[in-house]
Amino acid sequence: MTRYLLDANVFIQAKNLHYGFDFCPAFWDWLVARNRSGAVASIDKVADELRSGKDDLAAWVEERGDNFFLPPDADVAGALRSVSVWASGAGYQPAAVATFLQIADYWLVAHALAQGYTVVTHEVAADTPRRIKIPNACIGLDVRCVSPYQMLRRERARFVLETANEVT
Repeated sequence: MTRYLLDANVFIQAKNLHYGFDFCPAFWDWLVARNRSGAVASIDKVADELRSGKDDLAAWVEERGDNFFLPPDADVAGALRSVSVWASGAGYQPAAVATFLQIADYWLVAHALAQGYTVVTHEVAADTPRRIKIPNACIGLDVRCVSPYQMLRRERARFVLETANEVT
């Protein structure tokens, strides 16, 4: 079973664009169900970012707790060093490295590296020394990384109306 670790932008863009709570609750239900089966999670640092919005998403995050938004463990702490060494030696500007090491992305990649997760993000790799993007870190550290749509297709997620008669 592939296990997925979601970046903050997956939740934010889902809420704001394609899977709003008001018209696509099935997406959110799918995340919860897949979390219960051990296939989908995120990390506490992402939860911290999402809570700062003080909106419906922040409330949803608050309801999930540590079962969905995982705290770091000893393995993650060890992987942080590997991610830091990679970031420092990958040709990025010092400011880009310093920024990366202070945000949730750093922890997300370390958690995926330590626990064998596939990272899910809307970010795409970019060759720029000014910013470390999650996919670039994943490539550099041999961590799998996919878009949310790739995850949903691979997992055969289906958000289907119960009957055609209910469509208005």
